[in-house]
Amino acid sequence: MVHHGVMRVALVAESFLPQSNGVVNSLLRVLEHLERRGDQAIVIAPEGRGGEGPARYGHAEVVRLPAMGWPGYHDVRVALAGTGRVARALERFDPDVVHLASPFVLGWTAVRACEELHLPSVAIYQTEVPSYADRYGMPWGEGILWDRVRSIHQRADLTLAPSSFAMRQLELLGVERLRLWPRGVDSERFHPRYRSQALHDVWAPRGEIVVGYVGRLAPEKQVQDLTRLAGLPGVRLVIVGDGPSRDALKRAMPDAVLTGHLGGAELAQAMATLDVMVHTGELETFCQTIQEALASGVPVVAPRRGGPIDLVHDGASGHLYTPGDLGEMAAHVRGLVEDAGRREAFGAHARASVEGNTWEHVCDRLIGSYEEAIALHHARPARPWDVQDEEVVLA
Repeated sequence: MVHHGVMRVALVAESFLPQSNGVVNSLLRVLEHLERRGDQAIVIAPEGRGGEGPARYGHAEVVRLPAMGWPGYHDVRVALAGTGRVARALERFDPDVVHLASPFVLGWTAVRACEELHLPSVAIYQTEVPSYADRYGMPWGEGILWDRVRSIHQRADLTLAPSSFAMRQLELLGVERLRLWPRGVDSERFHPRYRSQALHDVWAPRGEIVVGYVGRLAPEKQVQDLTRLAGLPGVRLVIVGDGPSRDALKRAMPDAVLTGHLGGAELAQAMATLDVMVHTGELETFCQTIQEALASGVPVVAPRRGGPIDLVHDGASGHLYTPGDLGEMAAHVRGLVEDAGRREAFGAHARASVEGNTWEHVCDRLIGSYEEAIALHHARPARPWDVQDEEVVLA
């Protein structure tokens, strides 16, 4: 069933503006794409800390639900609304399809509301939440959390995963109706032309090679692994981003430059001015900052796990190392630091490898997935527990 005319899309998000992360960033690109097409959208998200955050984004209304901060991690907002409240918000908007962005707490509530209202749903797998349990000192929680992930994605009509590693992970969990949906990159905004010799001179006044990390500074990102590079001769470490691990990283690497959070043109300039980027996180389902580094013409060194496997062409645009093998990571970095010709060749390949990954192309694929989910939903037999009366079976 192909949808002609205006599509009504409800996007349910675990986080939204003013927060800034990979999930929010891709949601904004999707909202912009829907608006360009003339579709109608609504965002349902937890309220921000202190009630902050916009009531609209472009043409889309943002419906906020009561939320609390996660203990010790107040930027993470957990929605407290029950299924009834989410169902009422969905009913008022009457969407053709519900987009569940990185569903976990609110997403679990929303996918049950979709079942109650017989609405088609597309679940976007984007965060490997269960593996965070171990990083945050709660290894006992991992199995319970994977059960939750399976329950959500099995109830959705279609699940989109951002990388081949994530697809396999969900397949092994028993999730069906899986499709690959990677992320786009703004290769005009992230571009080698924004490399700044002046900024490079500030960071590395003695002409050192700048090796950097860009992203959130949090335990699951394993940024402390960069301490393995702190002693490399002729290297200046630059860490771009902010988060709960910042003070500990400053103590562990007193000679590193910590820029704090950067956005807009400043981020694009910082990214393009790196000589080598190292991404240390092993729990990335995609890893947008790697794609932005590649678009900026910067070679990348990353673990051979998760999203980086699809993004980094090993030995061409960067190197992949065995997770946990920091000796191998350091050797790859040293190889690039010592060979300017290789850095240049890898940088050119990096740029070419992602130039076609436009958000427009990626969002067009998403619209196709919405249409597929609607068709799948109407083709799925009514399950016995859904059948309250004749009308529901015929609907």
